[in-house]
Amino acid sequence: MGAKIFYSIAFTCLLLSLLFPLHSHAALLKNLQGHPKGDQVKGIKYVKKYLQTFGYLSYDNKSSSSSANYDDDSFDAELKSAIKKFQINFNLKPTGTLDSETISTMSRPRCGVPDNGMNNSQFHSHYAFFEGNPKWPSTKAIITYGFPSGDRKDIIDPVRRAFIEWSKYTSFMYEQTDYDTADIKISFQRRDHGDGNPFDGPGNVLAHAFSPPDGRLHFDADETWADGAVAGAADMLTVALHEIGHTLGLAHSSLEEAVMYAIVPLGSRKPLNSDDIQGIQALYNYSPP
Repeated sequence: MGAKIFYSIAFTCLLLSLLFPLHSHAALLKNLQGHPKGDQVKGIKYVKKYLQTFGYLSYDNKSSSSSANYDDDSFDAELKSAIKKFQINFNLKPTGTLDSETISTMSRPRCGVPDNGMNNSQFHSHYAFFEGNPKWPSTKAIITYGFPSGDRKDIIDPVRRAFIEWSKYTSFMYEQTDYDTADIKISFQRRDHGDGNPFDGPGNVLAHAFSPPDGRLHFDADETWADGAVAGAADMLTVALHEIGHTLGLAHSSLEEAVMYAIVPLGSRKPLNSDDIQGIQALYNYSPP
């Protein structure tokens, strides 16, 4: 799977409404929890699609004689393996079963870029790079970024501050310029916005970005956003730090303290971690003067 292509995430709300409806949360959680390979369990197909979307499950290499696929509710060997990969990546006990902690982790707000489960990212400690290590050329002194006219203005300062933080650990300068000519194009989008990766409305996926040299960075306009730690809101600076990391070439980290961790906490602010810093410096072979 290429670094700049990731699966659609629109079904995620459907997954959560199935797993966590207000009127029957406990019953459905109990129904999905702990089933072994071979079981038929209503709702498993949505878990399969979630794991496919974020890079853990693929039936591409399955035998044509097998009836298992993304659209059935069979708990097959491929699903068990995918759940284990997901659990390992999020530091959960790798049982291969859908326990309550695993389902809860799947429901948390996150970045829409796939994790490192199946995209052949290269791991270096906790941080990771996209397949092929895409990055901006070292001869490029200035990376420009821009916002479309008419877009909301409260994102401009958090993004500026996020670039200042990354500039401490890269050789590039970052300058705001015209949107049409910018290297990194930043905008608020909603639902299907033409990049093949529609947003899912309020909750779940907060933003996504593409690796160099694509440079597109999209925030979900249907989310609740704030500049700072506000209960129930996503912090613009934290998400900007994360998504800019993708536009510079970093994939997701498996370290929860890292800003490049896939799950984004609401109501709090997260700074760059030493893991993020080590990752970007390793990718660009950069040592601060």
